[in-house]
Amino acid sequence: MIKLKQKALFNWSGGKDSSLCLYHALNDERLDIQYLLTTINGKNKRVSMHGVSEDLLDEQAKSIGLPLRKIHLPEFPTMEEYDTIISKELELAKNQGINTSVFGDIFLEDLRAYREKQLAKKGFKAEFPLWKRDTKEIAKEFIDLGFKTIIVSVDSRYLDKSFAGRIFDESFLTDLPANVDPCGENGEFHSFAFDGPIFKNSIQFEKGEIVYKEYKSHSKENPDERFGYWYCDLIM
Repeated sequence: MIKLKQKALFNWSGGKDSSLCLYHALNDERLDIQYLLTTINGKNKRVSMHGVSEDLLDEQAKSIGLPLRKIHLPEFPTMEEYDTIISKELELAKNQGINTSVFGDIFLEDLRAYREKQLAKKGFKAEFPLWKRDTKEIAKEFIDLGFKTIIVSVDSRYLDKSFAGRIFDESFLTDLPANVDPCGENGEFHSFAFDGPIFKNSIQFEKGEIVYKEYKSHSKENPDERFGYWYCDLIM
């Protein structure tokens, strides 16, 4: 008896973990990836936290060969707003026979629990192909498979400006401080993947200026706390 594949949507950030996760999801005989889903900052038309333009995101999807759905979020959405928007998106997916959502998370337990709780409300289940794998091993696999990615944003609390705009390679990993995860799983840095086994062709771009942006934490514990990111702009 032939077992039907699970129709799934893939939560795509455009970065390295997302790329490696998609590589494994596409090679998983249980999954049938229907499309990529990405949240966009509705004000500046860039990938949330990564700062990558929609145009480059479109080029990635075109090279991968999968449809791309974009969710345009308010600049600083509340959790209630975010949950409402995602809930509507899941309803649309469900109407297409999709009941699985794939994520590239590695070890953030709270985030996984939140995702699974929200998905369960809509009758969805979550898949985490990279879950609990050693991040040094993941970083090495990514490089060994021939993926190429550039660092597009770094949290200034962990890394200085010099890390923005660097290629993610052995040299980059060697230079990371001991308190920074090799995959940036704690949000220390974000990247843009532009070549590798999931892409039909390399994404072309030029490095633009590196800028610093500061934000308020909006946390209940420290509502006035401020932190910043260094962003390396990528230009088509």
